[in-house]
Amino acid sequence: MNQQTPRGIRNNNPGNIRHGANWQGLNKDGRKIDPAFCVFTAPIYGIRALAKVLTNYKKIHNLYTVRQIISRYAPPNENQTTAYIQSVAKQLGVYPDTVIDIEERGVLTVFIKAVIRMENGIQPYSDETIQQGIDAIY
Repeated sequence: MNQQTPRGIRNNNPGNIRHGANWQGLNKDGRKIDPAFCVFTAPIYGIRALAKVLTNYKKIHNLYTVRQIISRYAPPNENQTTAYIQSVAKQLGVYPDTVIDIEERGVLTVFIKAVIRMENGIQPYSDETIQQGIDAIY
């Protein structure tokens, strides 16, 4: 991959998750490669981390709508949060303030694909790769 490839795709971290947790599948040289964002050894580990973050927003932080989840995930000091919320809600086919069950596999799958598209401008992963990442959280 070259520098034209979006950072999240290059880093196998399509959710652009920052360093912090000791995630499964982290590249041991990740902080040297990218001091700000996690670098994973394979895309399924980055997708797993994204799935874990999103489901924890419900389990730990009691966030139940696209607006609540994206406002925490992509805060306005770093993102165009309103556009992000609108995009994810549209891809889910819901209003931003509709209560969703992020733990339901179909909802989580669409949500992950929408986040990847927003974070990278593309969503290059197969459904199989997305499902492998989701399966890895259990």
